[in-house]
Amino acid sequence: MAINMLSMGSEQPPDLPYLGHNCRELGLMLRGMKPLAYFLNFVPRELGANIRYWRMFDRHVVAGRFIKRELFWLFNGLEHRRLFYALPDHEWRIDAMNALLNELHECKVWSDDHERRSSELLGYESWQIDHWLAYLRSRADA
Repeated sequence: MAINMLSMGSEQPPDLPYLGHNCRELGLMLRGMKPLAYFLNFVPRELGANIRYWRMFDRHVVAGRFIKRELFWLFNGLEHRRLFYALPDHEWRIDAMNALLNELHECKVWSDDHERRSSELLGYESWQIDHWLAYLRSRADA
């Protein structure tokens, strides 16, 4: 099954048996339960709420708790930013996630394998990923 990741929202599906990481990244990372956080935005349309949220991460970068990397690129005439925060021993996940995201821009199709790998990099457990993929399939079949 191919998934168009660009159309996926960030809301928590009501029927998943676990809480997603969205809007919980900072707390999970501080507890060592999430090794990588990733944010994407169009540079001219950064929202104040997002900037304030990222500043909370930046405090922990300064303190040495997180590693930060920002990558900018043009896509369809718009400047985009990928913003990554990783735990210090997990910086390799930034490169792995960026490579995976680059595949999306090359092929425009996000497969189950891509979704599984990105979820692993973000710190989801295998059983959570299985539920997530089943949810996406049910949505695609509807």
